[in-house]
Amino acid sequence: MSLAQPAFQDVYPDDLSHCYGCGSNNPQGHQLKSYWLEQEGKQAQTIAHFTPKECHTAIPGFVYGGLIASLIDCHGTGSACAMAYKQAGRELGSSPSMRFVTGKLDVNFLAPTPLGPELTLLGTFSEVKDRKICIDIVVMCEGVKCASGHVIAVKMPENMGQQK
Repeated sequence: MSLAQPAFQDVYPDDLSHCYGCGSNNPQGHQLKSYWLEQEGKQAQTIAHFTPKECHTAIPGFVYGGLIASLIDCHGTGSACAMAYKQAGRELGSSPSMRFVTGKLDVNFLAPTPLGPELTLLGTFSEVKDRKICIDIVVMCEGVKCASGHVIAVKMPENMGQQK
């Protein structure tokens, strides 16, 4: 990961940056930040890191599963956004915005996720089309796969971001 690259979520337009999981305009949210994982000669992958807080407890010492699902969701849609820009040959965040929302989210809990250590989310693309991007996410904690997910991200309808 290059520190020079912006997080995918940091280039969302202000009016579309309120998501609880990843919106930079939501100070109470998770503030998840996703990036390209740069590896020579390998398939495009994305990465995010998140350290759960005490309030994310399911039972003492372990992370609430809803948090895991939320992180997979936001890393998936952010990754889809970045891939759409990449496929179009456009600079990340350039106008018009290419935002994606969750069409389907599947989560498998593989092992209890300990509370405290940093979590790593790795995303791998399984399908890339103009309006639909599928990404598989693995959540790791201290080298252990704790969860996996499959996100079907769909291009956000233009009228969805409009205030009513």
